Amino acid sequence: MKLRVLASDDSVVAAEDLLAPRGRTDAAAIGGAMERLGGFDAVGHRIVHGGTEFSEPVVITPKIVDRLRALTDLAPLHQPKSLAALDAVTALAPDVPAVACFDTAFHAGMPAAAATYALPAEWRARWSLRRFGFHGLSHAYAFRRAADLLGRNPGRLRVVTCHLGAGASLAAVRDGRSVDTTMGFTPLEGLVMATRSGSVDPGLVLWLEEHVGTPPAELAATLEHRSGLLGLAGTADMRVVLERAAADDAVACLAWTSMSTVSVQR
Repeated sequence: MKLRVLASDDSVVAAEDLLAPRGRTDAAAIGGAMERLGGFDAVGHRIVHGGTEFSEPVVITPKIVDRLRALTDLAPLHQPKSLAALDAVTALAPDVPAVACFDTAFHAGMPAAAATYALPAEWRARWSLRRFGFHGLSHAYAFRRAADLLGRNPGRLRVVTCHLGAGASLAAVRDGRSVDTTMGFTPLEGLVMATRSGSVDPGLVLWLEEHVGTPPAELAATLEHRSGLLGLAGTADMRVVLERAAADDAVACLAWTSMSTVSVQR
């Protein structure tokens, strides 16, 4: 868990990194870190999923938190952890204004051709089925930073930004706006990741449910937590995969090739 205090020019004036095994951080540890960081005027929280309702930062209230909890099933790996941290910090600093900043917001204005799935219109309207995209805070920063380093006008620049880590995604950014991205309705779609499968044929998932009898909960847990690099190489640690691939380990080479291959579908 990363905590940073920023000055008015966005420079970092204090920092704390806390261990968070399995996404959990002790409230006492957060409290101690906040004391060491000193005073602050507001708190900004990174929230993974804003759904169709939240396309820009919003001041946090109890009602807002309830609406964010309702989106948990769309990002089960991250939303509960983000909200747990929000609850802990709010309890420790109840009088400090807090703002939620969403990873989906940067992609909210994507063109219809990029955001729309080829599904029946009544489905899309009833359940808000669309490509949301994620890692938006990271992609927006990467675009701004690239423009700065290149000395280019961000209003006249086309860039492919890459967010590469345990979760991975690409975005096409034109004139400062996201026009396409690899992640979709959930963070599962797109590139092969540490433990997530990335894009697979939906018919394969349906086949496992219908012909093998795999329960939906097991399918979800497997695609989220037991696939990706872990499923291919037996480890989710890219450093280990690279070491093994350098030694011509066939399984590691397959994992590395799968991870570094981008399928252009749109």
